Amino acid sequence: MIPKDHPRYLSLMIRERLVRGYESGIVCTQGLIAHGRGEAFDYLIGEKTTKAAMYATRAAVATLLVAKYPIISVNGNTAALVPDEIVLLSENINAIIEVNLFHRTEERVNKIIAHLKAYGATKILGKRVYKSIPGIEHERGKVDEEGIYRADTVLVPLEDGDRCEALVRMGKTVIAIDLNPLSRTSKTATITVVDNVVRAVPNMIKLSEELRYMNKRELKEIIDAFDNELNLQNVIKHDN
Repeated sequence: MIPKDHPRYLSLMIRERLVRGYESGIVCTQGLIAHGRGEAFDYLIGEKTTKAAMYATRAAVATLLVAKYPIISVNGNTAALVPDEIVLLSENINAIIEVNLFHRTEERVNKIIAHLKAYGATKILGKRVYKSIPGIEHERGKVDEEGIYRADTVLVPLEDGDRCEALVRMGKTVIAIDLNPLSRTSKTATITVVDNVVRAVPNMIKLSEELRYMNKRELKEIIDAFDNELNLQNVIKHDN
């Protein structure tokens, strides 16, 4: 039992959620390593949402709201950390969830789908694989024809760089949540939210409830005002 007055309580609870996810077969061992890398970057920004991150989050939500066919790509870590929030966000922005894994097994895909359905998700793609993202040979390149392959906008929490690049080459708008502002993912994505997924997704939910009452012209003004490269520079400066 972790005492709530422990100075690292929130961080330790996140680790516990991932460990439980690993024990249930949702999270793979490589996902635990990836989380440790992200946790180091989170520590550098004070384990809080910066102004630059919130600015990017606002642009991301506006983009998702004007999208014609948005998809939320979910991996094991995301499913373990923010299942309820992912389901609620998908409802708010009218997006479909697709399970997409680098270390893919059918058993793990099925467990993640069942896990998300337990939190209220109804339509989840990822079991069937009909298309391959051009230029991606590994398992994450296998996608549903009615999901990521068809999408005009893809939200990719905890993403890997080569798939992000490939999706952009396909002409898709890519919104990444990545704690490393220097990563290939962050630099390649259309919009990068440099924040922990446990803060970013709840922030997206709040903003979606606010912005969905705006008209498309107002939403596009928010999008057009955003510059991903400049915002990443502000993150690196960390003066906000």
